[in-house]
Amino acid sequence: QVQLVESGGGLVQAGGSLRLSCAASGRTFSVNAMGWFRQAPGKEREIVARIKWSSLSTTYADSVKGRFTISRDNGKNTVYLQMNSLKPEDTAVYYCAAQVVPGGPYDTWGQGTQVTVSS
Repeated sequence: QVQLVESGGGLVQAGGSLRLSCAASGRTFSVNAMGWFRQAPGKEREIVARIKWSSLSTTYADSVKGRFTISRDNGKNTVYLQMNSLKPEDTAVYYCAAQVVPGGPYDTWGQGTQVTVSS
């Protein structure tokens, strides 16, 4: 089992920055990839960024490319989401999640952290 604990959300003005953290513990050797998702009120959950656990290759949703950066600190088993040039439409609850089986579901989730961007 993998456990995930998120931190770093908050309230920021448009154009500002926040960094989210996701600390992983437990059977982290089994993780294939980590993703950051978000869900805004009345909208479906969407993936915003993904990082392969071993290769550190990354992918991003078009809506955040060039503004968000996902990274991993190997020594701390922590995944970060650096969010710059934030927009009001980035307001959502952000979740990190772990994928064990390549191509399979993200089956372990953090508790979520609120990000609110004021205009």
